[in-house]
Amino acid sequence: MSFFIAEVSSNHSRDIDRAIEFIDSASKVGCDAVKFQLFKIEKLFSAEILENSKQHRDRKQWELPLDFVPLLSNRCKEKGIQFSCTPFYLDAVNELESYVDFYKIASYELLWDQLLIACARTGKPVIISTGMANLGEIKHAVKVLRNNNCEPIVLHCTSAYPTPYKEANLSAIETIRKSTGCEAGWSDHTVDPGVVHRAIHKWDARVIEFHLDLEGKGEEFESGHCWLPDQIGSVIKQVRHAKDADGDGVKEPVPSEISDRVWRTDPSDGLRPFKSIRNSFNPKIV
Repeated sequence: MSFFIAEVSSNHSRDIDRAIEFIDSASKVGCDAVKFQLFKIEKLFSAEILENSKQHRDRKQWELPLDFVPLLSNRCKEKGIQFSCTPFYLDAVNELESYVDFYKIASYELLWDQLLIACARTGKPVIISTGMANLGEIKHAVKVLRNNNCEPIVLHCTSAYPTPYKEANLSAIETIRKSTGCEAGWSDHTVDPGVVHRAIHKWDARVIEFHLDLEGKGEEFESGHCWLPDQIGSVIKQVRHAKDADGDGVKEPVPSEISDRVWRTDPSDGLRPFKSIRNSFNPKIV
């Protein structure tokens, strides 16, 4: 069964009530986890970038206040959904440790061994995204984590927001799985139900991560890579139904068709139903 992670990213608008609403909404549509991001722009971008780029300085308003973390964690517990957060600076690993069910490493931080090691040494599960990475870089990250007693889940990802469906390259999920021996999944930026279904049913993606917005007013929604609750909820429902539809493979009559068995053609005369019920048939009962 695939594990669905709702990525809130900067769509919380630094509003605790809105952030909690993301958890409630994700739980309602069937997600298994909600993920936030913990960063400080002065520990995310170099001084040169911040000095010369107002666009990057303005990301200050995207920061998740640290005092939100315990509140969000508690809400997830109340809703029976896992809580995760991506650490973007080393101290964030310790700041999150008491609250997260697992760490998520963003694609942009995949090459930062120190961050991988810090997460691994907590003993908590780690999921890594691999946008922009080649196979050698992915193998290196997996090796770093394994050397620190952590067996990661690796998400194939295309770091384009949104991702053109022709650049999803979903078959790389299998490449990653075979090359690393790790469980693999898909971090979606296509907002295309067909892509998600294909990732799961063709390529056996065990984890699906996606960006969520509540109503189309989040900071990132206009970029075109965020799902709305009803959109992703429909996909999750379809995936779960499809899994249940697999059954056990035993070819025997199922409960919903038992009553019609006697209405099959009687082999003695080629007529329906079986002779054994013809005389007792009462159309008012049917």
